[in-house]
Amino acid sequence: MEKLAFALVTAARKLRPYFQAHTIVLLTNHPLRKAMNKPDAAGRLIQWSIELSEFDIDYRPRTAVKAQALADFIAEFTSKDDEPTEDVEQTSKWTMNIDGSSTKDSGGVGIVLRSPEGDIIKQAIRLQYPTTNNEAEYEALLLGLNTAKILGATELDVHSDSQLVVGQVNGDYEAKEGRMQQYLQLVRHQISQFREVRLCRVPREQNTEADQLAKSASSSTVDDKIKTVQQSSLQTTKVNPIHTEISWMTPIISYLQRGTLPDNRHEARRLKVRASRFLMLQGTLYKRGFSLPYLRCLAPDEANYVMREIHEGVCGDHSGARALQRKIVRAGYYWPSMKADAYQFVQRCDKCQRFANHLHSPPAVLVPMTAPWPFAQWGLDIMGPLPIGRRQLKFLVVAIDYFTKWVEAEPLATITERNIQNFVWKAVICRFGIPRVLVSDNGKQFDNPRSRIVRYSNSQPVEVTNRSLLKLIKTRLEGAKGLWPEELPSILWAYRTTVRIPTGETPFRMTFGSEAVVPVEIGLTTFRTSAYDEQENEEQLRLNLDLIDEVRETAETRMKRYQEKMARHYNSRVKPRQLSVGDLVLRKVTLATKNPSEGKLGPNWEGPYKVIEIRRPGTYHLGRHERTTVTSPMECRAPQEILSLKKDQLCKNIILRIKE
Repeated sequence: MEKLAFALVTAARKLRPYFQAHTIVLLTNHPLRKAMNKPDAAGRLIQWSIELSEFDIDYRPRTAVKAQALADFIAEFTSKDDEPTEDVEQTSKWTMNIDGSSTKDSGGVGIVLRSPEGDIIKQAIRLQYPTTNNEAEYEALLLGLNTAKILGATELDVHSDSQLVVGQVNGDYEAKEGRMQQYLQLVRHQISQFREVRLCRVPREQNTEADQLAKSASSSTVDDKIKTVQQSSLQTTKVNPIHTEISWMTPIISYLQRGTLPDNRHEARRLKVRASRFLMLQGTLYKRGFSLPYLRCLAPDEANYVMREIHEGVCGDHSGARALQRKIVRAGYYWPSMKADAYQFVQRCDKCQRFANHLHSPPAVLVPMTAPWPFAQWGLDIMGPLPIGRRQLKFLVVAIDYFTKWVEAEPLATITERNIQNFVWKAVICRFGIPRVLVSDNGKQFDNPRSRIVRYSNSQPVEVTNRSLLKLIKTRLEGAKGLWPEELPSILWAYRTTVRIPTGETPFRMTFGSEAVVPVEIGLTTFRTSAYDEQENEEQLRLNLDLIDEVRETAETRMKRYQEKMARHYNSRVKPRQLSVGDLVLRKVTLATKNPSEGKLGPNWEGPYKVIEIRRPGTYHLGRHERTTVTSPMECRAPQEILSLKKDQLCKNIILRIKE
């Protein structure tokens, strides 16, 4: 068979243009196509099969022309002196000896199978149920036929010393008992799957090997090496297919089993090339793989079961799409859309979404906030709780002017509406006038009937100031943490007299027009303190007030350049997440919404919420999925705050869209 295949490959290589341009009709009475597609074919046969798959070759049996038949007879059956004259048909036959044995509570089966090459396979099987001698003989025949089929035998000679079984199968005896009729029906069904099966009776003396195997399997001594069967072949449950729809495997199976090709020439050629990587084993389609020998091909419903079991089953770890795909291949499965299906399956997993990692990329571009003039726009925020100081002070309310970066702060024992109102009145309004805008991301402390305008969802400058003040407090106090209210004036003075990077000036000069005299200039005098003249100093202060507008304009220019630079750096990390009204989203679990009993094992996202309204890019008004509205809008300004769900969901505590 390899010689015929090599002749065809040689012809295809030499006549390649003709093979590519035309349909090649190959007339042969040999099963060349089946031999090249057999699972146990030699490696070069598989290589030649893949090489020939690109051509449109039609295998047909040769017609009965007398002259051609005579020439074929002479060419095929003329043997050389150095070649054996063994019958070709005999080389493909397998020989099997079987025997069955029964005891009171169990039975045994012995099988001795010889391949055409002379290899011997012995098998002893224990029947773990009561059986008669005749039933054990039938079981031996059925199990032997099944083993021969698995090994790829097509022609088989079966030798048995049971006159009843041989006579009933060959038709010499009639099966009258019901169980014998059922066994006979199963045997004939198994025989129909072979090309030829010949069953003959032999004396017991010629069947000693199978007899010894059967007796050892049915003995009371249990051997772990002996395979056991728990139920009779008549009691085996039949599994009927639950689906008959056409899948991607249907054309390949039809071609491999029946040689069926599409009518379209190009589709037929494409199917041949594709089918060269597949084969049928025991009625199941397999693909010849590169990582594993054979990968079982799956229909859509089978693929869904495999993904669900590997991803979230007993041994599932909710891994990513790439890891899921690799696990499927290592388990020995294949279907064409495996990569895309694994990605979509992981995206739609509810647990994978709720326990997903926090996002660290911004969802929207940065929009810098600028103030038109000094003290027109203030940011407010609350820091704490801090270590309890004198008079139970543990909170710090902070206000910063967006233009001059001037900071006001006051320690509080409680953060009530009245305390916040008093702070704004004394520290902001009475000193710098009524501001145009007060910006805060807090709730009722700033949102009340007397200060309705104190409401916004972004106070980033105040939060940056909070970090600076907190660092100063920590470095100054060290061990005596409860003394922070007493050290607060010194800390504020240090902050106000330090040059701010955005403006290039100190908040003190941006506010009063001149630089403040710091304590070091008294301990070690400078020129302006040593050459101090009261009248000249007052004139210089008045001049600085006249020139303060120029200083502020220069600082504003620096601030715009700084904001543009910061925006470019920020926007380079942006990964946009577009949300629409009605989308379902998940919100990041915060300390306020976290279940204390769950600890670190709790989910990172909670919801779902529905987008009710889009206030501006990055700011969304959310409602519960059951249509209960969330009172305040949520802003998607930081990536770790809103996660758009892959079903129907989103927000600022990051919005995650849900997939169905």
